[in-house]
Amino acid sequence: MINKQSHIPIYYQLEEEIKSMIHTKQLKAGDLLPSEREYAEKYAISRMTVRQAINNLVKEGLVYREKGKGTFVADKKFEQDLSGLTSFSEDMRNRGLSPSNKLISFDFIKADEQLASTLSISPTDLVCKIKRIRLADNEPVALETIYTPKTIVGEMNYQEFSHSFYDYLEKKLHFKIGFGYQTIEASLASDEEATHLKIKKDSPVLVMERTSFLQNEEQTPIEFVTSTYRADKYKFKMKMKRD
Repeated sequence: MINKQSHIPIYYQLEEEIKSMIHTKQLKAGDLLPSEREYAEKYAISRMTVRQAINNLVKEGLVYREKGKGTFVADKKFEQDLSGLTSFSEDMRNRGLSPSNKLISFDFIKADEQLASTLSISPTDLVCKIKRIRLADNEPVALETIYTPKTIVGEMNYQEFSHSFYDYLEKKLHFKIGFGYQTIEASLASDEEATHLKIKKDSPVLVMERTSFLQNEEQTPIEFVTSTYRADKYKFKMKMKRD
């Protein structure tokens, strides 16, 4: 309820009330919010006050506007902490979500010069290439392609690690993953990415590339991964320390 006698600004009260309704799922992702006029009439406040509250919610990413349609409750984005090296499956399970995959292709290919250099192998060496869609609670979140040297992982089939590649490396092959290097950049979805992720072509996406290394004396590269994440579903975070 709005308390006009309170020292707390009215726009902030309205903002918090809408937030509460989102958090308690009285308002769910995709729901249309009442119009500014409806809020103004309901609480006998100005539309400017309502607009300020809605603008703040838009900035927080809790709601979004569609021109000519109104303001809608946004899906909650998944957050991935970049300060640690975790798999997608581990990340989703830590959130209480059910991770799953949809296999697109599984092949052994010859590494080109760039891939061979990244994985520290010869250009003639075979690489296992796995392309799959990563899902959280059956909703597509990312399109992932893994490249891993056959000289290290040997013969394998997809069923052995259909859930988590890291589980396969650590529990089945008894490797210890030490560290990784990762880059992230903004991009627009291609036709293929849009189809697999169920978004429109040229929708904003986040493209991640990661090279992971074994914890051994040689610091052997074990994988090169490219992942395209839906920008409307995912965001990355990290703790930054000033030296």
